[in-house]
Amino acid sequence: MKVRAGIVGATGMVGQRFITLLENHPYFEVTCLAASSRSAGKTYKEAMGDRWKLAVPMPEYAADMPVYDAEDISSVAAQCDFVFCAVDMKGSAMTVRELEEAYAKAEIPVVSNNSANRHTPDVPMIIPEINPDHLSVIDAQRRRLGTKHGFIVVKPNCSIQTYVPALTPLYDCGIEQICVSTYQAVSGAGKTLDTFPGISDNVIPYIGGEEEKSEREPLKIWGSVVNGEIVPAAAPVISAQCVRVPVSDGHLATVSVKFTAPPTRDEILSRWNAAVFEPQKLGLPSAPEKFITYFDEPDRPQPVLDRDIYGGMGVCVGRLREDPIFDYKFVCLSHNTLRGAAGGGLETAELLYARGLLSK
Repeated sequence: MKVRAGIVGATGMVGQRFITLLENHPYFEVTCLAASSRSAGKTYKEAMGDRWKLAVPMPEYAADMPVYDAEDISSVAAQCDFVFCAVDMKGSAMTVRELEEAYAKAEIPVVSNNSANRHTPDVPMIIPEINPDHLSVIDAQRRRLGTKHGFIVVKPNCSIQTYVPALTPLYDCGIEQICVSTYQAVSGAGKTLDTFPGISDNVIPYIGGEEEKSEREPLKIWGSVVNGEIVPAAAPVISAQCVRVPVSDGHLATVSVKFTAPPTRDEILSRWNAAVFEPQKLGLPSAPEKFITYFDEPDRPQPVLDRDIYGGMGVCVGRLREDPIFDYKFVCLSHNTLRGAAGGGLETAELLYARGLLSK
């Protein structure tokens, strides 16, 4: 029997991605959709109107499903065993953090796409290939929340999932400094090229809060579990600049990195090529066959050519070369609404399922 999944924030772009990715999923069955009170009481198709933004059609299974009020915790909890949460609480008296804790206290595990709990010390922020060991803090979180089954797990910001995967296999070489610039697609703002007129023939050199997330979140990913909390890594120092570019999907990052003990270029390539990760060992349905793919061509990776690699769940790297100020520089790419958002959340839920954390 499949585990019953709810999608809280089902009408947003990430919610739409969850709906498409969960169609005929081998582990999970979508049994509940929830959104703002404005959509509650309608069918999903009625609630969406003309707001469906993906290139693929709305799955038939979702069209006639009723939409619940995301803040009606008891009604949603009665319909599912866990929830994906990608909700915007603007105009609500309840914050995202309060909403997620309310679901957890109702004994509903939460796999969150939101930023509200990313730096709560006992909430693991997971990239499944990188830090699955951080799931060990769930027991401490349950003690704090007073739950037996409910908990919160979050995924990190989409921008760091372009370059943190490439840096992690090199982390034990003593990464001291990182300078990164991200070139982020309009879907990261919940828009398409047609609904973002200000981006035409333009680059916007500011994305609110993005640079702070890019500088802070990797340190939690690389942190350690100590006494039921995740203690962020003390190093490296990260300097980030994040800009919006006229690309539909796919965040690209240019990275320069300085090491305490610089590896050779061949060693870096070998580490990227040889790295083996838990989701691939477990055969998780959403896990890419290869997590990191290196391109030898000097003009790759490119969003239009490479963002959909392994169903949009792979990470692409290219242009590795020595840097005259740092030690090395390279370019990374990942699909921001698949690997960076809904797909990453789904793979995290699959990891939780494989570890028996979603079964009551």
